[in-house]
Amino acid sequence: MAVFLCGFMGCGKSTVGVLLAKNLGCRLVDTDDMIVEREGMSIPEIFESKGEKYFRDLEKQVVARLSEGKAVVSCGGGTMLSEENALTARKKGTVVYIDTPFESCYERIKDDSNRPLAVSRTKEQLRELYDSRSEVYKKNSDCCVDGEGSPMEIAAQIQNTVRIK
Repeated sequence: MAVFLCGFMGCGKSTVGVLLAKNLGCRLVDTDDMIVEREGMSIPEIFESKGEKYFRDLEKQVVARLSEGKAVVSCGGGTMLSEENALTARKKGTVVYIDTPFESCYERIKDDSNRPLAVSRTKEQLRELYDSRSEVYKKNSDCCVDGEGSPMEIAAQIQNTVRIK
């Protein structure tokens, strides 16, 4: 069974994922890293040369593949916005939404040039994106954890909520 971590850019999926995978004795997989490795180019390069739709199609393939295994999966910020991805992930795994306040996320992503959606928007536009995505994350997740604690505390919350087989 896979545990899919979702949430807005900078919510802590990668950091928490490392700890959670260690605690559960399984591997951590980052969907964005898989796509970058497969395509041989960065996410901004994929967006620029092939478009966002192409990238989102790659995400669907990755989610389908990862739902078959035992792993903690750190999903890109847009992965679980797709109902198809969420259904695929929930069929054989668990989707956990890390609900981290916007200001915390923003401080982590504001200067990250590897996030095409972050660098191309103002803080106000990112806030609107955050607000529009949060309800979708909740709807497409099996459970929600508070993202305001330390990474260890968040990993413990998830571990107490989800059992991996």
